Amino acid sequence: MENCQEINLTCPAPPLTPTSPTEIPPLDGGGSGRRSENFIFTNESRIHILCLIVKLLLSENKIQKKVVALARRISKDFAGKEVLLVGVLKGAFVFLADLARHITVPVKIDFVRLASYGSGMRSSGKMKITKDLETPLKGKNVIVVDDIVDTGATLKQLSRRLKARRPSSLKVVALMDKCGRREMNFQADYVGFCIGNHFVVGYGLDCAEEYRNLRGIYILK
Repeated sequence: MENCQEINLTCPAPPLTPTSPTEIPPLDGGGSGRRSENFIFTNESRIHILCLIVKLLLSENKIQKKVVALARRISKDFAGKEVLLVGVLKGAFVFLADLARHITVPVKIDFVRLASYGSGMRSSGKMKITKDLETPLKGKNVIVVDDIVDTGATLKQLSRRLKARRPSSLKVVALMDKCGRREMNFQADYVGFCIGNHFVVGYGLDCAEEYRNLRGIYILK
């Protein structure tokens, strides 16, 4: 969940007729010649996406292959056991949904929502639970599912609080890890991709609540 909440959308949008949808040509992943996603917008403010997106970082196909691989590892590690997936809202909801459907052991799901960012792009270093779990953790095999690890501060604090509820085991799976941004001694147990210090959106990740529904993951300016 360690991504920004707000960004200044300053790119001017071309005039549109509000009642007439406008189709945007597919992005090609930064000049690679590959096709990715079509965008059809009826709200002219959404045209800003053309000015903000730099390139495709992770394609839908690449993400899905990695999700399957992570699910297989988890299923093997917890063979014969039940796991409780704890999704960190909101960014991890798409990742959790795909991951859960590929895990072959019994799965239960709950969600927690945290606050660690203000209106900027850097973490305050403090974590507040704004939506707590509904499921008791005592004796359960808990796997925290997050979209991205940044400084490590948020997930380290969350892990410490959840361990205090006496689960049988507690692991963390993250789709992405900004490996070079670590400020805390924290390492997720399962990681999909190690990425650079990019601001990314799509596949559940947002910027000011936009772009969560993109099937790939894109770098913003």
